[in-house]
Amino acid sequence: MSRDPSAPSGQGPAHIEIDDLAESAAATGGIPVSEMARAADGQRQQRLGGVYAFAAYLLWGFLPLYFVLLRPTGPFEIVAWRIVLSLAFCALLLAVTRSWSRLAAIFRQPRVLWLTVLAGALIYVNWQVFIIGALTGHVIETSLGYFINPIATVLLAVLVLRERLRPTQWVAIGFAAAAVLVIIVGYGSFPWIALTLAASFSLYGLVKKRVGPSVDAVSGLTLESLWLMPVAGVLFAVVASTTGLTMGAAGWEHAVLLSLAGVITAVPLLLFAAGARRATLTLVGLLQFVAPILQFIIGAWLLGEPMPLERWIGFGLVWIALIVLTADSLIHAGRRRARG
Repeated sequence: MSRDPSAPSGQGPAHIEIDDLAESAAATGGIPVSEMARAADGQRQQRLGGVYAFAAYLLWGFLPLYFVLLRPTGPFEIVAWRIVLSLAFCALLLAVTRSWSRLAAIFRQPRVLWLTVLAGALIYVNWQVFIIGALTGHVIETSLGYFINPIATVLLAVLVLRERLRPTQWVAIGFAAAAVLVIIVGYGSFPWIALTLAASFSLYGLVKKRVGPSVDAVSGLTLESLWLMPVAGVLFAVVASTTGLTMGAAGWEHAVLLSLAGVITAVPLLLFAAGARRATLTLVGLLQFVAPILQFIIGAWLLGEPMPLERWIGFGLVWIALIVLTADSLIHAGRRRARG
């Protein structure tokens, strides 16, 4: 049975004719056109997800330069503005997208709500320590923290989730531990900024994993910023009574840059959320090194921070650990695909 030639394009029989399906399958090597279209769309979505994730990590990589441009504003005032302006920007997004119902739904889930409180506390620690590092000449150390972060996440899987690690993952953890010891003994200082960043962000990721899809990116950042508003109030009060607030006191260009703190906080997070939904976990895992690589380059070559031999050795050990961890992840993912 053939299609009525008098029917307009797209207005033929609602069912798929057997002859048409056979012709389509023959023309495409036995694969129905609809399946090929879905596969092609899936590949496009994965590529788009990779672009979104790359853009997020690229913006995060350049954050130290943004915070350096905010001088003479100190790290505590910057975080206070970051909290307040993030909340304002997220509220605007919720209003524009009419997503208040999704936010309201979270208040009906006490466990999820408390997890957002914990996430807020962890992200505050991360923001505060990162900005202190950026403004006190420790950008290289902040990059070390985000290089260590994947290894800290693996370690958390053992300590908190009771997961069993593969031997190569233990090797990676061993290299990372040796790197920290080399930096402490050889460089003569404890890398507290790096370790605090790695610990806080890996714990933040664990909490967000527990929250799961119950909380979208905008609602999550809205609540985390909301819970931190009392902290912002205290920070504003302390800064105002000591050094004085700088908003509007250092020229209009500085005021504009400082007022963008909310946008610069939220946009990478939204890009990352969009990318993580579309791209494969393996691709996102590889792209996460974009940010610390850029931070390392900014600290070492643009800002001229010192890189003595001991630091190079420590970073080298961390990079070996990451190569081992990434290779193990790629091999394991390939085996799972082969079995599936």
